[in-house]
Amino acid sequence: MNPFANMAARLEKAALDNGFDLVRAPEGGWLPAGSSHAPLSVWLTAGASGHPVAALSRADVARALAGLGTPATVPLPFGAAAAHEVSHIDALHHLLRRAFQLARTLPNELLRTFTEKTATLPRTTEAERLVVQRVGQDVFRDGLLEYWEGRCAVTGLAVPEMLRASHIKPWAACVTDTDGLVVVSEALAASDRFLLGLDSPLRVQRIEEGHRHYLRFHREKVFR
Repeated sequence: MNPFANMAARLEKAALDNGFDLVRAPEGGWLPAGSSHAPLSVWLTAGASGHPVAALSRADVARALAGLGTPATVPLPFGAAAAHEVSHIDALHHLLRRAFQLARTLPNELLRTFTEKTATLPRTTEAERLVVQRVGQDVFRDGLLEYWEGRCAVTGLAVPEMLRASHIKPWAACVTDTDGLVVVSEALAASDRFLLGLDSPLRVQRIEEGHRHYLRFHREKVFR
């Protein structure tokens, strides 16, 4: 049997289960799907080996998914920027869930969400401006929790109640300050660094290219 036909029902379920609720009729051996909650389209098929393949409309999301699959050497459907092949259907579920999260939270996506949520809110009085600010705070925190999957970006701690959503804005031009390496202020004594667990190298995980200019500003304007 045709590998795609054999897997079509499971491909559709993977799409629906992971945020891609706008599934369309198959086209050219691909199952297209979009999302009413994320700015991303995907196309699903089975490769020659029978393994699931997901093509994605956004190159930044595809880059951020590196490690969750291997680049697929198949002709891409129209509108796709890249494709990943995974070894089994459970891995496809994981890849699609992460793609959905990334599409909603990669740099500047949260600003788009905030703009949409507050477009009709008045800003005349201080009380009205505070409402807009609270919406922004909720969008920001929820987005960070989704991007880092409910974990601390540095330690991996998975206790959301203990995590703080802190604003950053880009760090200045330095060779090593934009790769996520945690820089500890000299104002903190060595003994205090030890007590806080800051005496060993730490790194922010999942830094993408779009984050780096914000880290530069933070390094230059905020860090002391």
